[in-house]
Amino acid sequence: MSPAASRRGTNPLRDPRDRRLPRIAGPCSIVMFGVTGDLARKKLIPAIYDLANRGLLPPGFALVGFARHDFTGGEFAAMIKDAAQAGARTPWRETVWHQLAAGIRFVPGEFDDDEAWKRLVATMHELDEQQGTGGNHAFYLSIPPTLFPIVVRQIHRHGLAEESQGWRRVVIEKPFGHDLASARALNAAVDDVFERHNVFRIDHYLGKETVQNILAFRFANQMFEPVWNSHYVDHVQITMAEDIGIGTRAGYYDSIGAARDVIQNHLLQLMALVAMEEPVSFNAESLRIEKQKILANARPAPRMDLHAARGQYVGGWAGGEHVAGYLEEEGIPAGSTTETYAAVRIDVATRRWAGVPFYLRAGKRLGRRVTEVAVVFKRAPHQPFSKNDVEDLGQNALVMRIQPDEGVTLRFGGKVPGTAMEIRDVLMDFAYGGAFVESSPEAYERLILDVLLGDPPLFPQHEEVELSWKILDPVIEYWAKQKSIDTYTAGTWGPASAERMLARDGRTWRRP
Repeated sequence: MSPAASRRGTNPLRDPRDRRLPRIAGPCSIVMFGVTGDLARKKLIPAIYDLANRGLLPPGFALVGFARHDFTGGEFAAMIKDAAQAGARTPWRETVWHQLAAGIRFVPGEFDDDEAWKRLVATMHELDEQQGTGGNHAFYLSIPPTLFPIVVRQIHRHGLAEESQGWRRVVIEKPFGHDLASARALNAAVDDVFERHNVFRIDHYLGKETVQNILAFRFANQMFEPVWNSHYVDHVQITMAEDIGIGTRAGYYDSIGAARDVIQNHLLQLMALVAMEEPVSFNAESLRIEKQKILANARPAPRMDLHAARGQYVGGWAGGEHVAGYLEEEGIPAGSTTETYAAVRIDVATRRWAGVPFYLRAGKRLGRRVTEVAVVFKRAPHQPFSKNDVEDLGQNALVMRIQPDEGVTLRFGGKVPGTAMEIRDVLMDFAYGGAFVESSPEAYERLILDVLLGDPPLFPQHEEVELSWKILDPVIEYWAKQKSIDTYTAGTWGPASAERMLARDGRTWRRP
């Protein structure tokens, strides 16, 4: 995409040369590992159907599943159809399904089974000839990170990464390792097989329309950028709150925790977008450079006993019903100290942000589901006003809501009607749903299409992944030395230690 087109903020699913023309992928296939998992069934397969239904996939498209299940071809196609119907955001059309079904294949086998890989090679050659995929294949690793190296090695061993007749790309789902050392090892294993421009690390949050609108909001408007700095901003709060528990993810979640699951990727990426300098264009390299500068200069506050908090939910009332505590969830070992809530203060050592703390928090079983970025401004001196005039006035704040109810809220002071000079907080609210008639594409729709088009702006590069772990590792190491963990009641907003963390700085958490 050209810099000029990038700056115009074109629709992500449209050709930048003409806003009326969609960006349509060329002939290709997706080979999906972990195709029977929750992510594939609930997100990836519906997104592929929706892309096809929008006319953004070519007739020469194929989907190959690789798993140890013993499906017949018809059973696998039926599973794909069921998943697509259950999760599609666009209307169901049998004609679209029949076109997709013609390119669906399944290869049974274990990841270390060379015979299964030979069958995969033969299947891909068959698709090149019969479906017209043209040697263009993306390998989607919707599998646990521990399995990435063996799959990548097998791809290399069987010659599937060679680009003699078309392109070959690999898509990796988070988490990208569990600490800096493992992230570096994973990056090295992938880089040994694929060129870096062919590696797409998925952070689905970066595919959300409202996340990308952070850039549009900052750099397309003159009124905000002049106050987007330490002269005017008091602090920034970035929140990802969920009202649900861990569901069926006990095995995965207990080995990860809230900090690794959300802060290392989603929230640090949001922080980088909020804090970065204006890029020269919105191409992948320019965005990477500016985000990387922020992550390279970000670090947790030095006193982690004062500026890092974690907790674990216990039973309580949420959504009108009594819910179990974390230790009572099925599959969670007794005595687990895995955090379901994490909060940390991050300082960014740049001229723009010196002295402005970024508070990041994420948790499950909190008061409500919300993801937002709140830029809280310093108080005005209020020289013309008496103390009584402004006793009900808080700090100005600009809140960008990522989900749900996507939009932007500006909190500022307004005079209460009457003869007295009384000033209170008022809200100016903008909702995306009320301003635009076009529905936003689901995050995975955009990201999958970008993979097939070879367009990488929204994908974090390996340097960003490693820098994020550099920021978070000291916090995790500090918590690992603690013998106990704070608790909070389900349906509340986290442990008391998180409130004390901000109170020490003379601040409080927002109640979204």
